[in-house]
Amino acid sequence: MSLYPTIDAAIADQATVHLTKHDPVLAPLITAVGPCTIRPHTNYYRELVESILGQQLSVKAAAAIEARFIALFDGAFPSPEQILSVSIEELRAIGFSRPKAGYIQDLATKVLTGDVQFDHFDTLPNEEIIRELTAVKGIGEWTAHMFLMFCMARTDVLPVGDLGIRNSMRRLYNLSDLPSPEQITEIANTNKWHPYESIASWYIWKALDNEPNQNRREL
Repeated sequence: MSLYPTIDAAIADQATVHLTKHDPVLAPLITAVGPCTIRPHTNYYRELVESILGQQLSVKAAAAIEARFIALFDGAFPSPEQILSVSIEELRAIGFSRPKAGYIQDLATKVLTGDVQFDHFDTLPNEEIIRELTAVKGIGEWTAHMFLMFCMARTDVLPVGDLGIRNSMRRLYNLSDLPSPEQITEIANTNKWHPYESIASWYIWKALDNEPNQNRREL
């Protein structure tokens, strides 16, 4: 059981009340969209493999490569041991770039050596999880933020390096330029997003749903 708050229906409802009260920009968006639907799941290892696989790819392209990836292992998602049993060239043959093949094998190695220990993540603060994850090649702060938000459903993650967040906040808050990480943090603090930064960010993304070609991306 997590020692830190995670998003469930009750917390989503609390967040809508809190954010509506404190942020007049988010209030109408919250009314239009309804409660946040992020929920935790515990398949941490697969989530990270898929995150690395999908970097800088469209959803369609990533799905095609993942299907070939699973087929390489007789139709089952591979364990770390299995990932290390194939060569970089075998992974490249199914669509991985050479760097991504190396990143996935580095993750598999660190899981097996215990440098990444998923079984204690629920007991760690966000900063410690980010530190552990970003020690893996190919996992940056953005990927760690997405993991904390959409896999672990931590309530208080502010993805300041996300391009979708920056684009949406520029429009919503009538900014002249894309906001810097410091400006995003300032807006969050001014409008009292804490302890619901993840949920506020989810609503910010929702404002992009009707705008084409606006995807979550790392800077």
